[in-house]
Amino acid sequence: MSFCSVVEIAGEVRAGRVTARAVTEATLSRIQRLDSGINAFTAVTEARAIAAAEGIDADLAAGRPVGPLAGVPFAVKNLFDIEGLPTLAGSKIRRDAAPPSQDAALVQRLTTAGAVLVGALNMDEFAYGFVTENAHDGPVRNPHDLTRIAGGSSGGSAAAVAAGLVPLTLGSDTNGSIRIPAGLCGVFGLKPTYGRLSRQGVFPFVESLDHVGPFARSVEDLALAYDVLQGADPAGDPICVREAEPLASRLDALAEQPLRVGMLGGWFQQGAFPEVLAALGYVAEALEAKGEVILQSAQAARAAAFCLTAFEGGELHHDDLARRAMDYDPAVRDRLLAGALLPVGVAEAAKRFRTIFRDEVREAFQHYDILLAPASVCPAPPIGQATMEMDGVPVSVRKNLGAFTQPISYVGLPVVAAPVNRPGQLPIGVQIIAPAWREDLAFAAALRLQRAGVVAAHPPTGAL
Repeated sequence: MSFCSVVEIAGEVRAGRVTARAVTEATLSRIQRLDSGINAFTAVTEARAIAAAEGIDADLAAGRPVGPLAGVPFAVKNLFDIEGLPTLAGSKIRRDAAPPSQDAALVQRLTTAGAVLVGALNMDEFAYGFVTENAHDGPVRNPHDLTRIAGGSSGGSAAAVAAGLVPLTLGSDTNGSIRIPAGLCGVFGLKPTYGRLSRQGVFPFVESLDHVGPFARSVEDLALAYDVLQGADPAGDPICVREAEPLASRLDALAEQPLRVGMLGGWFQQGAFPEVLAALGYVAEALEAKGEVILQSAQAARAAAFCLTAFEGGELHHDDLARRAMDYDPAVRDRLLAGALLPVGVAEAAKRFRTIFRDEVREAFQHYDILLAPASVCPAPPIGQATMEMDGVPVSVRKNLGAFTQPISYVGLPVVAAPVNRPGQLPIGVQIIAPAWREDLAFAAALRLQRAGVVAAHPPTGAL
């Protein structure tokens, strides 16, 4: 059987046609054979995984109930707490941190549902980046071309799924860190509404913008994981107060509902590479998009997100910057130092502007159920490339990969990042954006596109 599908694995294990231990052992073997070329994992929890798998098999043998994700291997970005392992957040400074005494809330929810944790994943230091070229753990390599980046900051999470190492991972998204690597690696990713999923036990970056969510290889897998991850957690994360809204069982009905679809223009196409615009147009045509939507404040919203990110990041790291500045990744340290010098008024202004931009976005959603935009300005650049051209002007790769994602997370909207079906070419992703708390609409559009063959996870190429 294939070990790449969440739905298939759970079904086969629950039916007794394969054991959870066999699935886990095959997964661990594949990680051992292939990850040295990708560098997605920073830790493999082999003993824990085997023990968990054996527990699931014992429950099945005894006729005890098992969860909907029984036997499904998963891994998490190394800013999620894993009991007994230091939570690195991609850094050197936290290598000697005391290991947490319990898993993060979302790790607990997955394991309660029967999923088997197999390890922790590489990332940009403290989630401040879009490339996952980590100065301490090395770069994550794109499974479709090992000379290219996987995107970031959840690069290990996307690459592990793209390479078929695991069928499910967790990542975080502050300014695009789920959507960009999902698009560049050719897999599906979900950035839910701000406050939808608990961040308890996740090392913070920018409290005002931090989201967490899953990566998978199909809409069905993403939906099944999303259902398990949902649920209010006001004691662990004060902004996570909404009760669960099951989705996976409603996918067929959702895919049949009519959708009013618009395509974001203006800022959201400015400087995009031609192949990115072609992929966006392909998706828009398939969904019968009826118009182009211009959000006049998008560029200002992105600037506000930059300011909020720098200020809150600098504030969070103020003490460590004062004591151990040289232990930071140089690409991260300088931005955090600059943020630490910003006056509080900058952050206050950035938060106030959120209301203005949110109102503009709400007006657009009076006319559309879904808005489409690219997930990144270009396909995956080569590892180490510092600049690229946008509209003929050299710009920083690190600063500009998130040009089309930052305005969306600034106002906390839910997005399914979907890989456009481009066999034999580098992956390109689109953002399927819905109104706040309407993840169901984004999933409906993604499933319709998947069933039409317009979006699909890219199979790993000969690079592996």
